[in-house]
Amino acid sequence: MTKLLNKKWKVKIMKQILLVCNAGMSTSMLVKKMQQSATERGIEISIQAKSMTEAKKNIHEADVILIGPQIRYELLAVKEIAGNIPVDTIDMRDYGMMNGAKVLEQALAWIGEIR
Repeated sequence: MTKLLNKKWKVKIMKQILLVCNAGMSTSMLVKKMQQSATERGIEISIQAKSMTEAKKNIHEADVILIGPQIRYELLAVKEIAGNIPVDTIDMRDYGMMNGAKVLEQALAWIGEIR
């Protein structure tokens, strides 16, 4: 997303991906892999991993929310809280293999930023 200011300046607003899991520990490893993939592709994006409790506090700052497969039973509850923000579950295989590139692509598809 780009906004024009005074026809001279362009301000890029960084997209935000929120990964939600039980405690945020294993998902933080996935975040590192996703950030590495984003850097390799020249994509500037904010990716955070939070526990369900923490995620609820600032869920509306995210552009897309991906839920760890271990809490996929929370999908409807998160969708309800998130409103119009896209919410999806991370593929169990991609999560288990810590495939940051695939999970990044999943998130980018939801926010229309595939490159």
